Amino acid sequence: MRAARSLAAGCLATVLLGGCAIGPDFERPAVPEPAAWTQPADAGTSIADLAWWQVYGDPVLQDLIHTALAANRDVAIAAARVEEAAAVLGFVRSDQFPSLRYDGGATRAQTSEQLGTFPGTLATQYQLAATLSWELDIWGRLRRSTEAARAELLATEAARRGVTITVVAGVAQLYFALRDLDNRLAIAERTLAGRQASTLLITTRFQGGVVSRLDVHQAEIEEATAAAAVPQFRREIVRLETALAVLLGQPPGPIPRGAPLDPAKLPAEVPPGLPVDLLARRPDLVEAEERAHAQLARVGAAEALRLPTLRLTAAGGQASSDLDDFTSGSANFWSIGGGITGPIFEFGRNVRRVEAEKARAEQAVLRYEGAVLNAFSEVEAALAAVGTFAGEYEARRRQVEAAVAAARLSRARYDGGVTSYLEVLDIERSLFTAELAASQALQGRYTALVQLYRALGGGWDPEGAAAPGAPACSN
Repeated sequence: MRAARSLAAGCLATVLLGGCAIGPDFERPAVPEPAAWTQPADAGTSIADLAWWQVYGDPVLQDLIHTALAANRDVAIAAARVEEAAAVLGFVRSDQFPSLRYDGGATRAQTSEQLGTFPGTLATQYQLAATLSWELDIWGRLRRSTEAARAELLATEAARRGVTITVVAGVAQLYFALRDLDNRLAIAERTLAGRQASTLLITTRFQGGVVSRLDVHQAEIEEATAAAAVPQFRREIVRLETALAVLLGQPPGPIPRGAPLDPAKLPAEVPPGLPVDLLARRPDLVEAEERAHAQLARVGAAEALRLPTLRLTAAGGQASSDLDDFTSGSANFWSIGGGITGPIFEFGRNVRRVEAEKARAEQAVLRYEGAVLNAFSEVEAALAAVGTFAGEYEARRRQVEAAVAAARLSRARYDGGVTSYLEVLDIERSLFTAELAASQALQGRYTALVQLYRALGGGWDPEGAAAPGAPACSN
């Protein structure tokens, strides 16, 4: 008897003091991490430590991003999912505590005259009672379930931050592409105006017998080429404006423009930080880690279902056959008790449940490991893009300078009768192509910066506000 009392006291102390729950405890899965990035980069303070408004200095772009964060449907859905996960944690956690209920009623009944000791008896009963029920979480099933729900909340919050980064990066990337198209449209319109003037001049010279009809046709061909590029760029501008409007949560319409793309406004260096910092900074990695944590906690909850469950109950209230006597002391009643239930033989159902949860946990860990490796590769690719687009733009800029000088010299040679008009057209065609390519390379530099910032998990807390916290409770 003394041993039984000691065992009961030990079980109760375990519950009240929050002892260890059965099942594996979560540790972050070990994934091979590079000591440094293979792409040349300054590993100092990461650019991802900056808020997005410090990276994207264009006030118009900042306004567009603010609009998107306030009105984008995906951002709103992600925020609602966080609220849902917080509510789920609340009601899962409540299972750890006693439940107090009340019930009351009044009945009037007559027994059958063919049954019972007192056939045909008419009886009235009034009752009001409170019932207390508490499952003692000896094995930690309820604590593991709460642990899983808390990890799901943290994963959902990380997913919300991931959606925020995606929207911020998407708006910036489309905006920079739009400014590039604006620039290329201006190049095409300027080139078209110049070629229209050239065609008019060549036609006048042909009419004066100075040049052949071939020169006229060649001028018309190049003019038509530039004319075809203008509507092409205008069509692409409308397409990007429509796509950007969707991110802004607005119907299609014109998008305001700010400063043109300027290489002088790009940061001279973009330090990525250390690879190990990525594990805590990137929301998708945090989400995958917390999903694995939640699934591992479910393994413990499943293992606890194979063990006995101990429940305490207590009830008390008033019951009387006469309403006038309902509040008298003789109408009081109470009860207190405990019960234990547990599986004996269920044809392997509980064993298979544990095996299924373990398999899901293994999948979650593998997804996390895959996400980490993918994150490292995305940063490497983005670092390579930042460096190579900078070199490409410089080459394109020099190409444009050389083409401008060559076009000016070629036009002078043609006017002096030294060379044919074919040389002029060929160099001007090269100039047009070089200007478009330089504009596209500059846009590539901006886009590469966006991709690196996103790959590093930058701007994950866009408004500087603390993430919604989970209710404080211990396992």
